Amino acid sequence: MPIDATLPYDDANIFARILRGEIPCQKVFEDDFALAFHDIAPQAPIHILVIPKGRYVSWDDFSATASEAEIAGFVRAVGQVARDNGLVAPGYRLLANIGAHGHQEVPHLHVHLFGGRPLGAMLSRG
Repeated sequence: MPIDATLPYDDANIFARILRGEIPCQKVFEDDFALAFHDIAPQAPIHILVIPKGRYVSWDDFSATASEAEIAGFVRAVGQVARDNGLVAPGYRLLANIGAHGHQEVPHLHVHLFGGRPLGAMLSRG
């Protein structure tokens, strides 16, 4: 169910629990600023989620309140994950769902990296 991205951070969300080690993940990258892991319901041959380690609900929250080091570290982590997984040369899609209209389901900022095949049009034209 999509969430309201303006709500306060919920420490019980699944990504917060993954960050605390309460729920396992198939980790592909971790540093001081970000954690990346395979999505449990992949929508492409490669489907990786990258989350900041801070308590941010959405891109809006992150861009307004994160430190410059957190922002730079997270953006660099996303690029590193794409490079490490061989996505740059053939291309990939980077997606962040924000709020109810964007169909955000977990109230912790996360980006999806999709790749491994041609992905088609970005949005359906319906």
